[in-house]
Amino acid sequence: MSLLPWSIYVSIGGALLALAAGRRSAAAARWVALTSAVAAWGLVLVAASRFTPAAGPQTLVDADWIPFVGIRYHLAADGISLVLLVLTGLAATAGVLFSWNIEERAGEFFAFYLTLIGGVYGVFMSADAFLFFVFYEIAIVPKYFLIAIWGSTNREYGAMKLVLYSFAGSALVLAGLLWAFAAGGAHSFDLGELATAASHFTRGEQKGMFALVFLGFAVLAGLFPFHTWAPTGHVAAPTGASMLLAGVVMKLGAYGCLRVAMPLFPAGFAAWQPAIGWLAVAGIVYAGFSALVQDDFKFVIGYSSVSHMGFVLLGLAAGNVLAAAGAVLQMFSHGVIAGLLFAVVGRMVYDRTHTRRLEDLRGMGLNRLLPFAAVVFVIAGLASMGMPGFSGFPAELTILIGAWRTSHEWAVVAAFGVLVAAAFTLRVITVCFFGPAAVSGPAAGTHPLPPITLAEKAGSVLLIAATLLIGLKPGLLLDWILPSLHSPMFTAVLKGGAP
Repeated sequence: MSLLPWSIYVSIGGALLALAAGRRSAAAARWVALTSAVAAWGLVLVAASRFTPAAGPQTLVDADWIPFVGIRYHLAADGISLVLLVLTGLAATAGVLFSWNIEERAGEFFAFYLTLIGGVYGVFMSADAFLFFVFYEIAIVPKYFLIAIWGSTNREYGAMKLVLYSFAGSALVLAGLLWAFAAGGAHSFDLGELATAASHFTRGEQKGMFALVFLGFAVLAGLFPFHTWAPTGHVAAPTGASMLLAGVVMKLGAYGCLRVAMPLFPAGFAAWQPAIGWLAVAGIVYAGFSALVQDDFKFVIGYSSVSHMGFVLLGLAAGNVLAAAGAVLQMFSHGVIAGLLFAVVGRMVYDRTHTRRLEDLRGMGLNRLLPFAAVVFVIAGLASMGMPGFSGFPAELTILIGAWRTSHEWAVVAAFGVLVAAAFTLRVITVCFFGPAAVSGPAAGTHPLPPITLAEKAGSVLLIAATLLIGLKPGLLLDWILPSLHSPMFTAVLKGGAP
């Protein structure tokens, strides 16, 4: 476990090296980025192989940082953290492979990319609320530059909207944490100490503090109706950045809700629980129907991402161990599957056909022009629909069972959302890859397109292997997740237990 903090340092160091290597050539920057991403992921995997599940986070580093206000450089990890750290390494590595075509200012691109990854690693290990906030901001800021400089459709608007929503959410989080720190008389920002201080607050105080912190994090998680930044940001972002945005950045918000807002303010959570549950299921269904009527291929996947994140929020809203375990499993599953979908749409299809309009793609016969892309998208689509054998199935099933224990109505509406997801997924598979080819001309399915590269194939295989492995053996992650959810920090907020 002592290796885990080095994933942060390797990523940040890799960002500096990529920036320097980019002055020599784009190829040098790419190789530095890939080496750094693989090295950081390798450290996480080695630590994971030595991990013994326990009820509570295990301290990794604990040192004074700004002692006169009680801020410490305190890193810790448990099974929940480890699941998301493994996801981060996987998404980072695959994202570099799908960004292998970056030529313009490649050193700067990969410097921002690896800085973002370093921030994400830091968030998932932070045990100090202020440190958590710092790493959270480090992960958000590079997204603006990745989208605004290397993005495509309405990239300035998409980047600015993402940042404004993210910073607005961050302001709410900071306000809530400072309120809790000042009102509770805490001597540090340690999450455990803040939770102890918050236990003495009145229900009204907890309700207000929870609303600020949870909503601030939930904005980044795509909570309806504050989700609109997500499809716009996904569409504007370059492929690698889209994969990170859906794969890990949205998980920062959900993780903050689970790790910070809920344990610190359990009475506040109880007061707002019905509203959160209904907003979650509304997001599942609304985003699903929005995806069903889109004509832009990437917008379909963007709204799909919001719908699937709704399941994560539903799992948290259900307030029991089983549903929360499903939510963490869904974070991993969605990170892998959404990354794969965005890779096919943005890199394999759009970069070769230069269009994302479904009607333009209908007659191209992409199943013949890009057979590898067609196979990968069908696999990713089936996984996204929650078909057995893929990671989405145990994740969504666990959430639905847990939600049923809290509210039959939530579970029924969310199950309807699964049907909507199947509808929009089958629609784009049929239209984009298996629609009737044009009678003649370059859209007739015979005009050659650039072949799928080795890097793209490698990235696809990594992500497909991950969703299959967890789909067939979800216990690999649940054996880490469940002991963590039975720790004292979750006792007051999560009821019941797993069967």
